[in-house]
Amino acid sequence: MTANDGDDAPLLSEPAVPVYGGLEGAPPQPSFKRNLGTAEAFSIIISIVIGSGIFTSPGAIDSNVPSPGAALIVWLAGGVLAWTGAATMAELGTAIPGEGGVQPYLQYIFGDVFGFLAAWTWVIAIVPASLAIASIVFVESIYSAVGVTDQSDKLAHKVLAMLVILVISMANSVSTQFTTRLNRFFVMTKFAAILAIVTAGFAVVVSHLAGWKQTTEPGSQDWLTRSWFGPRNTVTLDGSEIEWSKLNGWETLGHCSAALYGALWAYSGWDKVIYVSAELSAPARQLPLTINTAIPIVILSFIAVNIAYYILLPWGIVSTTDSVAVTSFSHLLGPVFGVAAAALICLVVAGSLLGCSFVASRMVVAAANSNWLPGFLGRIGSSMRSNSTADAPVNAIIFTTVCTIIYIFFGNFRALVTFNGLAEYTFFFLTMIGAIILRIREPQLHRPYKPVIFAPIVFALVSGLVVARGAIFAPRQAVVLVAVWVMGLGLYRGRREWRRRREEKGSSRPSTRI
Repeated sequence: MTANDGDDAPLLSEPAVPVYGGLEGAPPQPSFKRNLGTAEAFSIIISIVIGSGIFTSPGAIDSNVPSPGAALIVWLAGGVLAWTGAATMAELGTAIPGEGGVQPYLQYIFGDVFGFLAAWTWVIAIVPASLAIASIVFVESIYSAVGVTDQSDKLAHKVLAMLVILVISMANSVSTQFTTRLNRFFVMTKFAAILAIVTAGFAVVVSHLAGWKQTTEPGSQDWLTRSWFGPRNTVTLDGSEIEWSKLNGWETLGHCSAALYGALWAYSGWDKVIYVSAELSAPARQLPLTINTAIPIVILSFIAVNIAYYILLPWGIVSTTDSVAVTSFSHLLGPVFGVAAAALICLVVAGSLLGCSFVASRMVVAAANSNWLPGFLGRIGSSMRSNSTADAPVNAIIFTTVCTIIYIFFGNFRALVTFNGLAEYTFFFLTMIGAIILRIREPQLHRPYKPVIFAPIVFALVSGLVVARGAIFAPRQAVVLVAVWVMGLGLYRGRREWRRRREEKGSSRPSTRI
């Protein structure tokens, strides 16, 4: 018996071969052509990771740390932690090939039921919640550019967010090559946005050193006149002030953990390249190369952008806004440039939406090929299109879009962020634990890429803390997540029972062979 023969198999059993294929008991056939290279994988992960987080979350992080220097350390720590998680994913992705992200890894290590719950949670909860968040941020960026910040729960706002995801889904439905080419364009817009912010900060420094412009505006010289690691009071979004000198150690740790949580959310998407590993022409080489190239570039970009924020804005303003980039350009160059910055950020968010929608459909296809969702969701192309080059999973895209619209209608930005993080990091934690178990259980397993054991251990500890913190401080979202799991287990058990009865009925029929 292998570890995936059923959910009754012991977690540390010794599997003979890496076979995983869902309830039908046979490994699924590959659905996509291996026509993606390192450049395409790089553009996908850059397009997803450099999204709304770097332009919206610095304020929340700044309000939870005692100094700008501490905020930069948090951004560095979050990036390094994301890198350790991504490295472990690359190890599993090259050792256990398969479609569907963490689904085949958990199925191989822990058994069928874990693979199913991973696929079910990603398809029903994590993926549509992520797309809903990005769609909401896209619309909020437009509203913020014209000075409207209190419309996020209005019906018009939600309808616009729904239209955004519909347009993105239609773009993803054309073909894989069309999407990857479009991703390359959005990657350029992301680096253009980062370059614009960093250049603006550099220009301010050069202007001051050259004596071209002296400003008397209060706080505009904070980057020069104040200590980057000196403690100062911060203001939260609700207007309350945090006096760091009066906080005890436990309260300080709580705020710093909240800051790290925000940084990890900003880096979210580092795992998405494994969703297209089945489409890479040489995954054993391309997967580690993509991760170990893209993640360091993202880390350096995020730190550089945050340094620029602290140069462009008075430090007392950073923690009070959820649109730091727009506020920076409006403060430096006026409202017209603030609108231009908002337009550029909208393009950045659109790129993240395109990349997330691209990999989301791959997760649905993998679940359908494992017979955990209806088979038509795994169909590549559309029965209504005769073009043989149409290789987009149209049915999966439609399914994901419908689920996303439901989340947009019933959810809001902050609740969805917490729910998404809680669900995602639960399975990241299980995956890291599984990678450690696999090192012990199968030391001889062929691993084309093998990071030091320190990587999964560190990320397992961090992801476990993130899950525990989320469950304590957001019990409502935790209850909803548990309800999703209960529904999934009911579907899983029901389908197994239906399969068993069908097999028994088939075996009881008299043979008609001569």
